[in-house]
Amino acid sequence: MSEARQNSAAETTAKVPRVTTKSLQRSRERGEKLTMLTAYDFPTAKLLDEAGIDLLLVGDSLAMVVGGHETTLPVTMDQILYHAEMVGRAAKRAMVVVDLPFPEGQLSINRTLESAARVLKETQCHAVKLEGGAEQAERISALATAGIPVMAHVGLRPQNVHLDGGYRVQRDQQRLVDDALAAEQAGAFCVLIECVPPAIAQAIDQAVAVPTIGIGAGNQTTGQVLVTHDMIGLTTGYTPKFVRQFGNVGEQIRAAATEYRDAVCSGEFPAESESFK
Repeated sequence: MSEARQNSAAETTAKVPRVTTKSLQRSRERGEKLTMLTAYDFPTAKLLDEAGIDLLLVGDSLAMVVGGHETTLPVTMDQILYHAEMVGRAAKRAMVVVDLPFPEGQLSINRTLESAARVLKETQCHAVKLEGGAEQAERISALATAGIPVMAHVGLRPQNVHLDGGYRVQRDQQRLVDDALAAEQAGAFCVLIECVPPAIAQAIDQAVAVPTIGIGAGNQTTGQVLVTHDMIGLTTGYTPKFVRQFGNVGEQIRAAATEYRDAVCSGEFPAESESFK
């Protein structure tokens, strides 16, 4: 990159305030809604960042939507870091949160600290997400004490899929509220709430003072998150009930690939204007 382009990029970046734990809290207190989407690569993260999305999640969902697995469990720490490094480089405004994949959040607290520290040291990302509530309070506290921002994750926990017998709506309001409160008191800066009835999500949101991010939890949370592949129509197979498809990129890719195939097979591509002399 030329010096002029580097200076221009630096000036552009300087003009865009970074989303932080503090700015998220201020948004909550002002009653402003927050947006979050998943990202697993540089170009997608760059586009989402430019669109003004507040938080990008390098989710262990990449095992399913990128890797084709049936659950989130197969993704490894090294794979998460590989994708997080790309997303961290792309995001100039958004806060980037990285999932701690199974079993990094279930082993010893020291192991969790080491894995979370790798996220901050080896990528340009800013926080980790940890599934669990009350039973994870000590772990959340240890991370926060070490200076590592933690987003807690209550409700449906994809890493518990085998224990729970599948992906099920969670309806135990008292347990869910207790989980969120325990996570907040331990130092979590935000609570993600997955697959609970809207009334329960609202009760959680009212119980805690930190921002809440819902997915399949109604519209009373501080913000919302979706898996980007679901949201743009790039997912194959099952699409959850709570997903709204805001685009159909999958169909556009299929149509473009078909047009390319036909142009090559007919000899129309490459044309003379697309060839060197």
